[in-house]
Amino acid sequence: MSLALVQSRALLGLQAPVVTVEVHLTNGLPSFTLVGLADVEVKEARERVRSALQNAGLEFPHNKRITVNLAPADLPKDSGRFDLPIALGILAASGQIDASRLAGHEFAGELSLSGELRPVRGALATSLALRTQQIDVQLVLPPGSAEEAALVPTARVVRARHLLDVVRAFVPPGSGTGSGDAHGDGWTHLQPLPMDAGADGPDMADVKGQATAKRALEIAAAGGHSVLMAGPPGSGKSMLALRFAGLLPAMTVQEALESAALASLAGRFRPETWGRRPTGAPHHTASAVALVGGGSPPRPGEISLAHHGVLFLDELPEFSRAALEALREPLESGRITIARAVQRAEFPARFQLIAAMNPCPCGFLGSTQRACRCTPEQVNRYQGKLSGPLLDRIDLHVEVPALPADQLVQAPAGEASATIRARVECARALALARQGKSNQALQGQEIDTHLQLSAAAAGFLHTAAARLGWSARSTHRALKVARSIADLAGAPSTEVAHVAESVQYRRVLRTPA
Repeated sequence: MSLALVQSRALLGLQAPVVTVEVHLTNGLPSFTLVGLADVEVKEARERVRSALQNAGLEFPHNKRITVNLAPADLPKDSGRFDLPIALGILAASGQIDASRLAGHEFAGELSLSGELRPVRGALATSLALRTQQIDVQLVLPPGSAEEAALVPTARVVRARHLLDVVRAFVPPGSGTGSGDAHGDGWTHLQPLPMDAGADGPDMADVKGQATAKRALEIAAAGGHSVLMAGPPGSGKSMLALRFAGLLPAMTVQEALESAALASLAGRFRPETWGRRPTGAPHHTASAVALVGGGSPPRPGEISLAHHGVLFLDELPEFSRAALEALREPLESGRITIARAVQRAEFPARFQLIAAMNPCPCGFLGSTQRACRCTPEQVNRYQGKLSGPLLDRIDLHVEVPALPADQLVQAPAGEASATIRARVECARALALARQGKSNQALQGQEIDTHLQLSAAAAGFLHTAAARLGWSARSTHRALKVARSIADLAGAPSTEVAHVAESVQYRRVLRTPA
């Protein structure tokens, strides 16, 4: 048979569209042509496949005209993931393996010149896409990639270490080469692994004092809210932020799969982080593209890699204006759409933003320990880097003052993360039972339906909003924070005390006198 078809998958967001590798051998001037909108690294597969077949002791059809088509032709293909299906297509078209036995399998893997299989990125994203689309096939993947794909429940994954291991599984019957079942470790059917949250990270008990900031983080964890912490250098903002993930409830299997699939798509997945909420902390020199994602084909950015986790932005005003403004839409919608002239990709980005900043360029505005040396113009310019629409979308604004040395040394250890997390889980359970989502995700009529605001609390909020000049968005976010405070207290309705505490967290940045 001179024509063979092998199935594989491309990477386009989290969709993983199917790619059919068509290989045709014919008489004529010997050549090896690869078509189908292939990127440079895909075209380089010709040399890798040729060397791998020869060094593995297999026959490469030197005297044939080889044409490889990656269909559909208008879908961009990148990376070395098509090396293995191209090699199998050549072997099937030349009759060295049984082409009919390839049905029901999909292949991906980069080939070394010796025939060893190397891992490819996006294996978990591919396996999750198959589960979402309810496609029942068996994935054949290299070591490293196969273990990722096997994390998806119901996934059928085979780990192959060498090209010869794959070839032995598909040789024609009666050839005497042996079947894939006798390969030992070279051809292994993997079973889905149970999710393990892993070891706990840094504990909130390490942070002494800062009761107000800890309370704000507990409220944020209970309702899924974003937080902005402002305070002088060394007051503990980074310590608090890096321990915030430990306050969040354990991930569900679906949340863990979505988070890990995005990390796999970016080539950052690590097995030891499986089931743990991610905490992204990009440097303040990160560009807007690094935060939201981009490239060709589009890849997820830091906000998507923090999906179902925490995005910590330290020194918030030092980020570029374009990077900060790019956060506005995903903070509201929980998704980011990357549109290019040729293609469009959509990534989930439901993260919790924890931001930290100094009140002024020198950092000591309002401090009782050191005098601020900034002029009013410098303070206004520094704080003006944060636009009103962005600050409007951050639910809680909290001040983190510096602690005196005696309090820092003599203060007892704070409350442990596990204790706070237990209260957060109870509050989250109340919200999910009432409305099926976190309080931060409430929109429109849902706010009026599930808030259960008392008449006295409504009057108090109207007065506060009028005096503080809040926008409609600020008012709604204060209401959702108040609902989270009520859930932490186990209250069935939102009362004045809950609204009053919520109002305290919509603070205005301190300005010089």
